[in-house]
Amino acid sequence: MSTQAVAPTTGAGIIEARKLRITVGYFLTFIALGLAMTWIGPTLPGLAARMHRTPGEMSYVFTAMAFGYLLGTFLGGRAYDRLPGHRVMAAALVVMAGTLALVPAVPLAYALAAILVVLGVAQGIVDVGGNTLLVWVHRRGVGPFMNGMHFFFGVGALIAPIVVAQAIGLTGDIAWACWALALLMVVPPVWVLRQPSPTGEHAAAEAQASDRPSYPLLFLMAAFFFTFVGAELSFGGWISTYTLGQGLGNEKIAAYAAAAFGGAMTLGRLVAVPVSLRVGPRTILFVDLVGCLASVAGILAWPSSVAALWAGTIGMGFFMASMFPTGINFAERRMAITGSITSWFLVGGSLGNMTIPLLIGQLIGPVGPRVVMIAIVADLALSLAIFAAILVRRAPSRAET
Repeated sequence: MSTQAVAPTTGAGIIEARKLRITVGYFLTFIALGLAMTWIGPTLPGLAARMHRTPGEMSYVFTAMAFGYLLGTFLGGRAYDRLPGHRVMAAALVVMAGTLALVPAVPLAYALAAILVVLGVAQGIVDVGGNTLLVWVHRRGVGPFMNGMHFFFGVGALIAPIVVAQAIGLTGDIAWACWALALLMVVPPVWVLRQPSPTGEHAAAEAQASDRPSYPLLFLMAAFFFTFVGAELSFGGWISTYTLGQGLGNEKIAAYAAAAFGGAMTLGRLVAVPVSLRVGPRTILFVDLVGCLASVAGILAWPSSVAALWAGTIGMGFFMASMFPTGINFAERRMAITGSITSWFLVGGSLGNMTIPLLIGQLIGPVGPRVVMIAIVADLALSLAIFAAILVRRAPSRAET
């Protein structure tokens, strides 16, 4: 009897191998997206020095990228519905790498702002693409892959400051940091272009079968993303200020608190991969929302407790970690996911990112640092209410528990 191994030549085996290669491409793409969305912080002092400005005077760079990202989500949704997805994604990745490589050569603030708007557009297109195309590849089984993809975004976000620090340490110049990050972004477009683009024909067929999307449901889903993404960015952006303002630590401890939040999010995304194989998105989202509320409420209830601060910070990061990818999976159970539909979710999240942290910033002066946690608790409570409204609005078409 022959003991030679038989290669998986069945149609199902070939399809699964193809899906795996495509998924690896999306994971690499989201590492690049993590690099592109977090490089600005550690390079900001160097950019300011190059342009003879203070870091505070350079704050427009965040607005420029946020505006570009918002525009990119609008454009990306329509592009993926009409064009081969991998070509669109690869083009956006090349633009990301090219604009980042150009940053050190720009001597004028307005020119830098224009480049960063273009970079933001490319980021938005890539983000819409990853979240849409992965659903088209795996459909009902997308849960663990979606959590895995967003885990790799966290990997990119962790790598970027390390690359910047090493490049500046070796060369003393941020130019090499930008070029090193741009070079790392070259691999994903080459990979994805070698794979066939998935299509959204099944999503289009489902949308046509129902004549038009449920606009109230779409509005509720976008509002849901608005609230919980706003809570995530508000906590991550203001936790250091809150720690200092409440007298719970010095600047070093405040920085560690922000790092603990990011680290807990990365761990939470990793844990969510096996959990999503066994637990439905509705249950995961409910547990996440309750866990986030309990974590922030604990900080608010014991404002002078360092232990409450650390427990709440780690808890908030851990439970918030899987909400975005699980939110996409949750939506897939209730509507046909097209590029345009996904773009509305990301627009909602982007608007939450732009408005809720800004609102908190306006209130810290007159109210004090406790307003950070008060506002986030209120935001999370609203998110839970919207989640309940989505469940009431339309019963799921298959088991989600």
